[in-house]
Amino acid sequence: MGRWFWRGGLVVLILVAYMQVGFFTAVLWWKYFNPSNTAFMAAGLDRLQEKKGPDAELHHKWVGYDRIAINLKRAVVAAEDNRFLEHDGFDWEGMQKAMEKDLKKGRIVAGGSTISQQLAKNLFLSPSKNPLRKVQEAAITVMIEQLWGKRRILEVYMNVIEWGNGIYGAEAAAHRYFKTSAAGLGPGHAVLMAAMIPNPRYYETHRMARGLLYRQGIIAARMWQASVPR
Repeated sequence: MGRWFWRGGLVVLILVAYMQVGFFTAVLWWKYFNPSNTAFMAAGLDRLQEKKGPDAELHHKWVGYDRIAINLKRAVVAAEDNRFLEHDGFDWEGMQKAMEKDLKKGRIVAGGSTISQQLAKNLFLSPSKNPLRKVQEAAITVMIEQLWGKRRILEVYMNVIEWGNGIYGAEAAAHRYFKTSAAGLGPGHAVLMAAMIPNPRYYETHRMARGLLYRQGIIAARMWQASVPR
């Protein structure tokens, strides 16, 4: 019995190690080459095709970092991770504050995930809050932070995150909502797009939702102090 237990444990460890090598290889590849698909995009396509039929397609177009308006970069950092340039992938202070809010409310109401953590999840994982998934997210976050610079992290993040039903990345979102390019987004447009990030499919059709309007006000006040990679 004990022998089989240790053999089973060894097999599990080997499989986990192979998974980490796979993640590491993909992260290293995407340091130099742009991802055309992510775990969240694959899930989004399945959801869209189930709703609209097998011919449904995602809206996504990659644009380089310099072709994304500085307004949007600042608004996104102000909204999602205002210590983005300072931390090593984990905002421990933000996590503590989020935990305190959750304990006070008795349920999960606040998130402490950084842009790097969100990116790790978007690229490889699922929205699940399973503890094992969170451990894997942390491991991938370390890989991303060690292999990429902050500029590359923000560039990839803004090109792959969901911004509505079947809409991924800043360029597709700018065309969908404002009939312009990601480079042409003004401050007001940027604030709205940044405010949508936590729940983009809902906010796409509920532009006057109280939560969205509240977030816009906070982001508009903070974005001018937000520091972003050059």
